[in-house]
Amino acid sequence: MVAEEARPRLGSRFFRAHGLGNDYLVFEAGDEWTATPHAVRMLCQRWRGLGSDGIVALLEPEPEGQRPFPLRMFNPDGSEFERSGNGLRVLGAWLHRSGRVAEERFRVRSGGDDIGMRVHAVSDEGEYDISVRMGRANPSPEAVGLDPTLLTAHAAALPMQPVSVGNPHAVVFVQEMSPPLTLSDTHLRELGSLLSANTAFRQGTNVQLVRVERDGRLRIAIWERGVGKTYASGSSSCAAAVAAVHRGRIPPGTVVVEMEGGTMEVTVSAELDVILRGPVREVCEGRLTARFIRSLTGE
Repeated sequence: MVAEEARPRLGSRFFRAHGLGNDYLVFEAGDEWTATPHAVRMLCQRWRGLGSDGIVALLEPEPEGQRPFPLRMFNPDGSEFERSGNGLRVLGAWLHRSGRVAEERFRVRSGGDDIGMRVHAVSDEGEYDISVRMGRANPSPEAVGLDPTLLTAHAAALPMQPVSVGNPHAVVFVQEMSPPLTLSDTHLRELGSLLSANTAFRQGTNVQLVRVERDGRLRIAIWERGVGKTYASGSSSCAAAVAAVHRGRIPPGTVVVEMEGGTMEVTVSAELDVILRGPVREVCEGRLTARFIRSLTGE
């Protein structure tokens, strides 16, 4: 999570897209509602709101020629977080659709970092091929705000690799456990609940269960802080690939990461620089009604 600051004012117009089922709403700066925790929770609620795995707020752009595009990101529980590979790529699809970028390199700013992106192609069916330069990963406990001395005996015994790719992750290699675990919902819920809000992690953590296949592919199951089980995640794919390279389970290079929602490509250098690439599918554009916006102000 990020340090709390004044929440942005946004407009009523939204764009929805997903990366392998991991869906985000994009709103732009405006003066119609404030992205308070209550408002974000209402909008992300799938039965009484729009429904989403998170919100990307595109803030007022800096003067022409001095971009990156500034943004902030919010979880369905109303908390703010640093970075999402899929959220960034959904924003990239919106920037392309709205004519602000072409099939070229551009930059966005999230969590104080400038992030390079590129739209490689767009199909007639509305599928975007988008890559994100996620920067250099850090596989140290300090990078994810982890104090190992605060872990319970059960958590400390896990074959867990901390990884920061701009946000915190705890990667667990199921084949290294005795007996080996599966990627089942039961094991994901058990370890995800154990680690994601563990007080040993200063700001919580995302959790991935990882199995390394014989051909070098990675299969992962994902538990996101503030969300729970997630069918796909860009930053989780990156964290899993970095952990596997760092622990010598796979060599540096491009690896296919398989999730319940589909596959992405993650390129990890020997220095742990990371590039994420995969599809984004547009769904719709729309506008919140004035009456619904009024309901967002309640607590």
